[in-house]
Amino acid sequence: MSAALTFIASPPGFAPAVDFVLDDIDGALGLYSLRSTGGDGTRMFVLDAGILLPDYAPEISDEQAESLQLETPEEAMVLVVANPGDDRTTINLMAPIVVNAVTGRCAQFILDGDKWPIRAELVPSAV
Repeated sequence: MSAALTFIASPPGFAPAVDFVLDDIDGALGLYSLRSTGGDGTRMFVLDAGILLPDYAPEISDEQAESLQLETPEEAMVLVVANPGDDRTTINLMAPIVVNAVTGRCAQFILDGDKWPIRAELVPSAV
């Protein structure tokens, strides 16, 4: 899979980039490379929460859903940023990237409250 995504605002740390491509990582179901189309080599690794984190259910506001032109919850794809390290990989559950799977319009939202951590350790699963 390769899909074009357009952020409604640059993701933190990637300004002024808004146009990205989501590419599969061969042999790793639900793991993707999200790279800027600006030619500067900017990229991050993201996980498809629907595949790899079945208990993760972030809630966004009606206004946030409207900004992505989501008409139904099923149109939303939720990605989380993975931060590989020398001894472990963490994922940011506090700031998911929500994608309108129909249009490719997306945004990284910072969730309210403290239910989800910024640096949750990614542990292997049976997936």
